[in-house]
Amino acid sequence: QVQLLESGGGSVQAGGSLRLSCAASGGYSRKCMGWFRQAPGKEREGVASIYPGTGSTIYDDSVKGRFTISSDNAKNTVYLQMNSLKPEDTAMYYCAMSRRHGDCALVAVNFVNWGQGTQVTVSS
Repeated sequence: QVQLLESGGGSVQAGGSLRLSCAASGGYSRKCMGWFRQAPGKEREGVASIYPGTGSTIYDDSVKGRFTISSDNAKNTVYLQMNSLKPEDTAMYYCAMSRRHGDCALVAVNFVNWGQGTQVTVSS
């Protein structure tokens, strides 16, 4: 079973940047890879997804123009570059793999193999 390991979280001031990484042991084949986040007391929400085979991406409106998802297929690693961070971006960020091939819609129930998460805290 594929295991996902996130890294790169931390604490930054508003306007700062962070880059998250998600390493997939065993690769991700034809699956989509997604980043989700969950703030205390809120539901998990989709942030961005990518189909590494083509580079096709989907972004939630709240992060468009600020976040960029990418993949390095030789390293089986997916990245989330986060710029212009806002306090409302504060959350635990999770990486996950789609249940079905090529299904990149940002719907949490469609993703499996969740990582342990990495905390992102943005102060004003």
